[in-house]
Amino acid sequence: MAINGVEQEQLATISSLPPVDIRQLFKILLRRRFLILGVTGIVMSAAGILAILAKPNYQSSMQLLVQSNLYTGAKLSSNQTDANNDTGSNVEVVDYNAQSQLMLSNQLIEKAVAMLRPDYPDIKFEDIKGTKGKKSPLTVARVESGSTINRTPSHQVFEIKYKNHDPIKTKRVLQMLLKVYRDYNIEQQKQRLTKGMAFVDERLPKVKSSVVTAEDNLEAFRKKNNILDPEAQSKIILETLAETQKQLQTTRAQLQNVQARYAALQQKLAVSPSSAMISSRLSQSTRYQTLLNEIQKTELALARERIRYTDNSPVVQKLVQQRENQLGLLRQEITRTLADQTGKKASQLGNSEIDAAVNQALNQSTSNESLLNEGQMAEVDIKLTEEMIQVQTIVQGLEANEKSLSQSEKRLQSELGKYPGLIAEYNRLLPEVQTNRKTLEQLMQAQQSLSLKLAQGGFDWQMLEAPERGVYIGSGRKLILSGGAVAAPIIGIVVALILEMLNDSIYTSHELQRITNLRLLGIVPKLTKNYRRKRTLLPAHSTSALLTDSPVAVASLLSHENLDMAYQNIQILNLPLPYKSLMVTSACFGEGKSTVTLGLAVSSARTHHRVLIIDANLREPSLHKYLELQNEWGLSLLLVDEAHATFKDYIQPIHPSIDVLTAGPFLEDTVKLLSSRRMKELLNEFEQSYDLVLVDAPPILSTVDARILATLCNAIVIVARLGQITRAELAQTTEILENLNLIGIIANQATNI
Repeated sequence: MAINGVEQEQLATISSLPPVDIRQLFKILLRRRFLILGVTGIVMSAAGILAILAKPNYQSSMQLLVQSNLYTGAKLSSNQTDANNDTGSNVEVVDYNAQSQLMLSNQLIEKAVAMLRPDYPDIKFEDIKGTKGKKSPLTVARVESGSTINRTPSHQVFEIKYKNHDPIKTKRVLQMLLKVYRDYNIEQQKQRLTKGMAFVDERLPKVKSSVVTAEDNLEAFRKKNNILDPEAQSKIILETLAETQKQLQTTRAQLQNVQARYAALQQKLAVSPSSAMISSRLSQSTRYQTLLNEIQKTELALARERIRYTDNSPVVQKLVQQRENQLGLLRQEITRTLADQTGKKASQLGNSEIDAAVNQALNQSTSNESLLNEGQMAEVDIKLTEEMIQVQTIVQGLEANEKSLSQSEKRLQSELGKYPGLIAEYNRLLPEVQTNRKTLEQLMQAQQSLSLKLAQGGFDWQMLEAPERGVYIGSGRKLILSGGAVAAPIIGIVVALILEMLNDSIYTSHELQRITNLRLLGIVPKLTKNYRRKRTLLPAHSTSALLTDSPVAVASLLSHENLDMAYQNIQILNLPLPYKSLMVTSACFGEGKSTVTLGLAVSSARTHHRVLIIDANLREPSLHKYLELQNEWGLSLLLVDEAHATFKDYIQPIHPSIDVLTAGPFLEDTVKLLSSRRMKELLNEFEQSYDLVLVDAPPILSTVDARILATLCNAIVIVARLGQITRAELAQTTEILENLNLIGIIANQATNI
């Protein structure tokens, strides 16, 4: 039925609660406050029990100085040898992490446990080291400050603490740990010493044998080659060879000059008047003069190059070949000239004449003066002869010197060719000797100082503060109680939230309306007081008494204003054709539909309407119990009455405006009774006799009876108890009644949450 704007405004006057969502944590916690308080109490009780059972704790401690012996020995040695030596490079820094792990190692703690067993037979490894996941009773920490010792990188002070319930046991455990630490240090020193000395003793004979073998090989090499150091000797020979070659080049240059001078003197002595005429005739030949000039240039160049190079040099050989070619051309020119002078043919001339003419020409080309007459020639011949004898003597000396230098050069070159192989072998033997000697020297030094160094190696643990009887440090009761006080409400809140997440129940009217998409007709608050139930008929003269001492008031009128509001909303929906019959049902048992039905009846009676309440729950009736009425007769008997007796004989009035028809005794096949034509006729008759017929129907999800009644009534109202009905049940109920005249829903047992 359509509702106009005025009706909507009236319907909106329902006292509704603000929207509530499961995400609103505060309201959820307030609703679950009793659960939270219960869980909190349980946790606090458990914490209290644990605090009572907690044992007192005692703690004992000791301080150890971990010092590097290796550093101390190195420092003393350095001070003895050199006062200015830097000892920083010899510092062995104490590794804090390594020392802490060593002190807490399972191996050392196991030894301490074994030593403590005679005094404490039940002691275990976990009693000292602790179990995984829990704080260990044994702790090792480095002392940062407060120590009187001037610590260097090779010194560290460690504080070892142990906690236990027995104060004497704390002291005994630390004493045994100290003994284990010292025994371990001594054992490690012995092992290092044994290993080090064994290594030296094993290596020393082998190294000595290697040194002897290497020295013998080197000595045999020197004796065989009669040499000490091939590299130094080869350098000396190389320098001597270079000097010899330099002297040889100088001697050869001088010899060439002297030989040239000697040849010139010979030519001068061979000059005669005939040769003078030949020279005069040759001097007139231009080609002859040109050849002489070229020969002179070639000889000068040859003399310069012989100073720089040997005769085997390609440059010198080239100049010599050039000179021979030029002499050949000069010989041809002289032969032609002599043939013209003598009238002979060139083939008839003797070689001696031609050679003399050639020598004369060459001598004339190097001489600056001409022999003009025979007198002068005689005087010149004597001087030339003397000079020639002197030059000859010089030539012989230079030739002998050249020969000696050449032999020395060949000998040095031959000897130098042997040295590369000797040097290679020497370089192989000498490093072997040096390496073996160095190794032997190091082993000898190590053998002398190994005992001291190995004994000083590692770290020495010295006790600075001895362990004493354990000091009481508390039992942890305050911590347990404070932890319980903090954890208890948290656990309670967590449990409440988990239950809220797992619970499918509906707690707010807003959520109820949102899920069903139905009109919220009213909200009935939760009962806050206890009322006694008594069977008292309503007084006929006063409707106000309905609010005080009647069973209806006890059961349903505690919040009459809310029920009046629900009834008025139903009346609004009745316009313009009012509902004569109204079925009140619920999803399951215990939703409070009977109480709400009584309340709606009272609200209708206040408006001077005559109301009939029918208990249609033929299987499990309850209305007569609330009202303390007789149930020997009722609806079930009325439906099977063959005589068609008037229904007034079955009606029980409780108020001048309110009558009640109880369910009557239980009969088989209630479905057949409710679906009979008789039921429909009775309902029509009730509608004609009363202003409003309220049918208290059974739950929808329990039996099929309510579904049959729903088809007979003009309107249907669902009662849902907040905190009990679930989303699934509500959705299933609305789906069943979807195609029927379902006008709305009433929220029952609502709270202010």
